[in-house]
Amino acid sequence: MVLDTFSRRVVGWSIDSNQTAALVTNALGMAISNRDPQSGGIIHSDHGVQFTSWAFTDRAKRSGLVPSMGSIGDCYDNAMIESFWGRMQTELLNRKRWKTRIELANTIFDYLEIFHNRQRRHSALGMRTPIEFELLHQSVQPVA
Repeated sequence: MVLDTFSRRVVGWSIDSNQTAALVTNALGMAISNRDPQSGGIIHSDHGVQFTSWAFTDRAKRSGLVPSMGSIGDCYDNAMIESFWGRMQTELLNRKRWKTRIELANTIFDYLEIFHNRQRRHSALGMRTPIEFELLHQSVQPVA
């Protein structure tokens, strides 16, 4: 999962049965395609082997992104994404068992793209959805 920290919008994700470098690199690739980030943007992750892999680091650097990792044992550096995972667990994953992985993948897609990004209101965003928050800030022009 790649979460835009400004708007809390999910901008990249990938689903697989194992946590691998390919899984997180695919999610990062989706985020890069969706956002076309400026060179020097920071991509923050934890110290999992998939995030410290050559493939993930190379993909980030080729896109001009700067990989960042917090200190080991720091419970605050990933608080935003950990909070997201907790909400998804409570709001979706703990509520039902799915018969197939395809059914689960489709349900996760709906949760991320329809519910989380377009319907779920966030207190940190003034009770707006991630997409509403981004649209609100697109129309704000800087004062010269």
